[in-house]
Amino acid sequence: MDTKTFIEKFADAVEIENPASLDENTPFRTLDEWSSLAYLSVIAMLDEEYDVQIENAEFRTLQTLGDLMRTVESKRG
Repeated sequence: MDTKTFIEKFADAVEIENPASLDENTPFRTLDEWSSLAYLSVIAMLDEEYDVQIENAEFRTLQTLGDLMRTVESKRG
């Protein structure tokens, strides 16, 4: 999976204007744009773009964009 593409899709889902400010180590929960609506948008994006569903309990353990990306990769097989 291409990191840059994944981050761009995340940024689009969360409505972040400058995805270049994000990287694998970004703690997404601390972003100003992060909210319950952003969470739902990311869940929808993961389902649509990657055909991956992450349970709420598992999602809560993820802290960085890299964590999220690695989880998506592992679920895609």
